Amino acid sequence: MAVKVLVVDDSGFFRRRVSEILSADSNIQVVGTATNGKEAIDQALALKPDVITMDYEMPMMDGITAVRHIMQRCPTPVLMFSSLTHEGARVTLDALDAGAVDFLPKNFEDISRNPEKVKQLLCEKILSISRSNRRVSSYSAPAPVAAPAPTPAPSSIGSHGSSAPARPAPIPARTPAHAPSSPAPKRKAYKLVAIGTSTGGPVALQRVLTQLPANFPAPIVLIQHMPAAFTKAFAERLDKLCRISVKEAEDGDILRPGLALLAPGGKQMMIDGRGAVKILPGDERLNYKPCVDITFGSAAKSYGDKVLAVVLTGMGADGREGARLLKQGGSSIWAQDEASCVIYGMPMAIVKAELADAVYSLDDIGKHIVEACI
Repeated sequence: MAVKVLVVDDSGFFRRRVSEILSADSNIQVVGTATNGKEAIDQALALKPDVITMDYEMPMMDGITAVRHIMQRCPTPVLMFSSLTHEGARVTLDALDAGAVDFLPKNFEDISRNPEKVKQLLCEKILSISRSNRRVSSYSAPAPVAAPAPTPAPSSIGSHGSSAPARPAPIPARTPAHAPSSPAPKRKAYKLVAIGTSTGGPVALQRVLTQLPANFPAPIVLIQHMPAAFTKAFAERLDKLCRISVKEAEDGDILRPGLALLAPGGKQMMIDGRGAVKILPGDERLNYKPCVDITFGSAAKSYGDKVLAVVLTGMGADGREGARLLKQGGSSIWAQDEASCVIYGMPMAIVKAELADAVYSLDDIGKHIVEACI
């Protein structure tokens, strides 16, 4: 059965072009269009699409407000279109907090210059997120989260802002997984915590990292599949929300306790035995920039059995081969469970390869990291 899609955008050209691209795929059916957020809500209720593509800037009601209403009334996977700017990144992160599953750059030049590449990417995204856990019978609103007390940090790392944090994205109410969660971890003197993720990752990382105390004793590296224009804004957002410090990694940064370094988009991040970070150009032969396998592999070489690696929600299998190297060196590998993943791809690859030492729900991962390291 074809995946039913509702296309929402105030630009007539973009609505038509997206509809044409999607309709050319026999596995996808465009069942309707809308020109603003209010129409999107009405059409979502009437047509019950499997996926909604959503613009942000629209008359009458913007895309983020529409996503919030849709998630409350008829939870549906939403793919946001965003501009590749710092402001576009901020808006997109707000949309993910509101409940959107994923995003794509809204680039008219790419549509004109590389139509086949755009078609392939857009259709793959639609088909993948149609199978996500975002469609559920009920959607639980989150409890308000108080801003954590700022932790003083050296000026080279950046201080925490005083603005109120955005609310964490609501997590759908789901039926518990059949497999029981792994037991609480045993404490170990880890020298590094490495976390890899993709689709659903921005919200998942926020959930995990906000549970860590300011005195967290291990350095942290984060690998999130994300465009170059987005990672700086994402790191700034996490830094405001978390008690630990978070920054976009730069070449030569030194790992230190209580600091999380986010791999920059479009590049690769490696770690050497001295605890220094190396940022390398993105290799066009690699699908992911940054790539979880690259960072995990370098951590395996530099830290042996002293790494706690965590693989969170995401499409594909990035992280599996890096986790294999870590496992061979004696390090610990955790995977997020299926029930709490937006997309059960990357964690599933870890579990199926029998590399997971533990499988935990998203809301338990942060506290278990603390138990394992402190």
